[in-house]
Amino acid sequence: MLARPVDFMECALSLAGLALGYTSPNPAVGAVVVRDGVVVGLGHTQPPGSVHAEVMALRQAGARAKGATMYVTLEPCCHQGRTPPCTQAIIDAGISEVHMSLIDPNPLVSGKGLKMLEEAGVKTFVGEYEERAREINEGYIKFITTGMPFVIAKFAMSLDGKIATQNGDSKWISGDESRKFVHYLRHIVDAIMVGANTVVADDPQLSARGCSGKGGKTKQQPLRVIVDGRGRTPLSARVFEEPGNTVIAVAKPFDAKKMEDFLKAGAEVVELPAEQGVIDLGELLNLLGKRQVTSILVEGGNKLFGSLFDRGLIDKVLAFISPIIIGGEGAKSAVGGNGVGRVAEALRLNRVKISELGDDILISGYLGGR
Repeated sequence: MLARPVDFMECALSLAGLALGYTSPNPAVGAVVVRDGVVVGLGHTQPPGSVHAEVMALRQAGARAKGATMYVTLEPCCHQGRTPPCTQAIIDAGISEVHMSLIDPNPLVSGKGLKMLEEAGVKTFVGEYEERAREINEGYIKFITTGMPFVIAKFAMSLDGKIATQNGDSKWISGDESRKFVHYLRHIVDAIMVGANTVVADDPQLSARGCSGKGGKTKQQPLRVIVDGRGRTPLSARVFEEPGNTVIAVAKPFDAKKMEDFLKAGAEVVELPAEQGVIDLGELLNLLGKRQVTSILVEGGNKLFGSLFDRGLIDKVLAFISPIIIGGEGAKSAVGGNGVGRVAEALRLNRVKISELGDDILISGYLGGR
């Protein structure tokens, strides 16, 4: 397989993208081994407990790895976890040069892998396509440095900022291409979160469908998290029929009969501190982080978004804008809550990207720091 030198790291990034949705809580990494301008080994991170990208690529390269160059999207690990350290495998294989996009923020690595390679005489280069590598592993990066999941707010709205008509109808504001992309997003995150109002109004399945695997089936479904302080989720809701696990976060103390009903329906019920039935969302995210949930896609509704934005708990925004006008004073906007008193105080996205999905426009960006 021939490629131009400028393409090797891009190839590694593409491989890393293939690993998304399968590796959590580990990072999704891609690796390419090149000798004399020819790709001799390709690899991406396998599910937890299995081989890492570097080892996968080295196995494919075999003896051709001696004297070759490796391109890898994240600093190789140098510690013994569920698998041996990749740095030692690289050294033992005789790799002469390693290009890495990003230093691993994991305190167990964080420059130590780089140093180990350099001390063994391996030439190293850092920083190629760093932003792209960071975006692929943005969930891992936040989780490994804070213990908290990376939270993405996703909503679809009309040109006039409505997420439903004043009668509550919201199907479908976004087009086919946008909805397909949302299923991809569900495929790569660890959890999907919605409020009880969304379940009552829309009865969503909250599952990833038709985006990967044989027959259009995905990997194990993301965890479904329903924020439902008062236990309003109907027992007939479709989420209880979907494969995978459902967690219902309720206000403490919770009604014993409702608790029993939810448990019989197959859900896990988590009681959390609350004020006037409003759950402490920071405590919920902390709990999910302890369960190694690294990324969450929040899909509504208005009140949940408002609470998360008001508390500064959103890391990234994905806003799908459809070229339609809904109107109606009673029609809801995407984000409720307290909001801000002055436009100058409004939350502003940074690193904004704008793309087209069919007739829809997707605006994405980040809040706060990295």
